[in-house]
Amino acid sequence: MVVNPKRYRFTRADYHRMAETGILTEDSPVELIDGEILEMSQIGRPQTSCLDRLNRTFVRGVGDDAIVRIQGPVVLSEYHEPEPDLLLLRPRPDFYAEVDATPEAVLLAIEVADSSVEYDRQVKAPLYARHAIPEYWLIDLGRHHIAVYRDPTPAGYANTRVTRPGELISPLAFPDLQLAVAEILG
Repeated sequence: MVVNPKRYRFTRADYHRMAETGILTEDSPVELIDGEILEMSQIGRPQTSCLDRLNRTFVRGVGDDAIVRIQGPVVLSEYHEPEPDLLLLRPRPDFYAEVDATPEAVLLAIEVADSSVEYDRQVKAPLYARHAIPEYWLIDLGRHHIAVYRDPTPAGYANTRVTRPGELISPLAFPDLQLAVAEILG
């Protein structure tokens, strides 16, 4: 008889206790997905460069109308605390010092991927959709395009559009902010 072991799912409280006790450090490249502590892929020069371009563009473009968060957490549930590469958050005077960023705070989540594209497409996109993140961009550096996911449903995003160099994209929350796909990709 084959017995499958039961998996232990960590809660956010467990996850944060591990950090408080030093099991996980601030430099540990991990995130909590479905109760599992997963190691995030190392960020390389192309991803860093892309994030720097996005950061500059969004900080200038949204001004005080949003908070631009780079590789910070968003609390989706007791078992989910991913750290997208970039978040646009609704502004708060305390910059989320007193409360966690939750799906209601997120205007846009972005992942910049090279080796993690399939994971980000198959795991993160449905996760963000289930938690009603209104818009998700998956920047695929290897294929040189940006997949724009909109209209979240419990089954996934209802609308997906792939954009390529030569096109412009705008976040739903900032339709007048037009970004050149070629400039984002570098």
